[in-house]
Amino acid sequence: MHERLDSSAGPAPDRRLRTPICDLLGIELPIVQTGMGWVSGARLTAATSDAGGLGILASGTMSFPELETAINEVRERTDRPFGVNIRSNHEDVERVVRLLIREGVAVASFAHSPNERLIKSLRDGGVRTMPTVAARRHAEKVAAWGVDAVIAQGHEGGGHTGAISTSLLVPEIVDTIDVPVLAAGGFRDGRGLVAALAWGAAGIAMGTRFLLTQESTVPDLVKQEYLAAASVDTVVTKAVDGLPQRVIRTPLVDRLERSRGPVRLARAIGNVVRLHHLTTASYRALAKEGVALRRGQSLTMAQLAMAANAPLLTRSALVDGHLESGILPTGQVAGVIDDIPTVRELLGRLHGEALAAIDRLDSATRPA
Repeated sequence: MHERLDSSAGPAPDRRLRTPICDLLGIELPIVQTGMGWVSGARLTAATSDAGGLGILASGTMSFPELETAINEVRERTDRPFGVNIRSNHEDVERVVRLLIREGVAVASFAHSPNERLIKSLRDGGVRTMPTVAARRHAEKVAAWGVDAVIAQGHEGGGHTGAISTSLLVPEIVDTIDVPVLAAGGFRDGRGLVAALAWGAAGIAMGTRFLLTQESTVPDLVKQEYLAAASVDTVVTKAVDGLPQRVIRTPLVDRLERSRGPVRLARAIGNVVRLHHLTTASYRALAKEGVALRRGQSLTMAQLAMAANAPLLTRSALVDGHLESGILPTGQVAGVIDDIPTVRELLGRLHGEALAAIDRLDSATRPA
């Protein structure tokens, strides 16, 4: 059995921070921890939910039995709502959907763009849906399918990211659709939360800030590498898997950007074999997902070959601690983070900082 977290600690959230996303998801603070592959396991997810936010399990790097175990572990640690991030192009996605419905998971987010049928299946089963979008047209499409909320991730965000800055993207999407919008990309403190609320968002979603907490299982030496990075030390590259992805610039990333097709292909083949053994996915399933990815993203065969590298390159650093052979997905915000608090300390801090920012605005606009 896992030790149950203490849900009673910390001050009660102020009503001024109660937004529609809190009511929709049954959470106390409008703060979501994103489903980061190899990072968002049961411990981090449960800690986030138990502290009043919404934790999200990353199922894309788990086998089905591992996901079942992780869901049970979260339940043993907290009785608060939590979510699961799923790979919509996974061959076993229907089985995962049935699991989420059976277990009464609060919300599903997505590692790849979902489809209308998947959204309908989850909603019919009582699971809220919350895809990530990076452009207005994407938000319009998923809103028409009946999603419950969206995460609008700006260019500052880590991992796969779009081209529009957060400060431009979020207000545009808020003005376009009628469901709650969470802002992502560049958030780390309560001032950012208040800024997002001023743009019309219903809250914020953060990845890098949660990666750098004590409950994150990322090795300490890797966390120190994140803390040492400056805001200018990240790069958006297509060399990892053919799609724009923000990572910390390292000698490995520079080599990937210089390497030619044959070298990338050889590395990808080796990683497909490793991925097969790590996740128990069949070669047929991996090939099927690759074809689906290529069709959905219009990737070349060389880019498709590189896509097999991404999960293993990320795992090498974030799980095994091999900085020389792994990549470090990150938002630009890593450059202004300088500590590793507990999740409860982090959310308590954001709560206090947000209220202080609101009070400052109130004082600034109050007649003398």
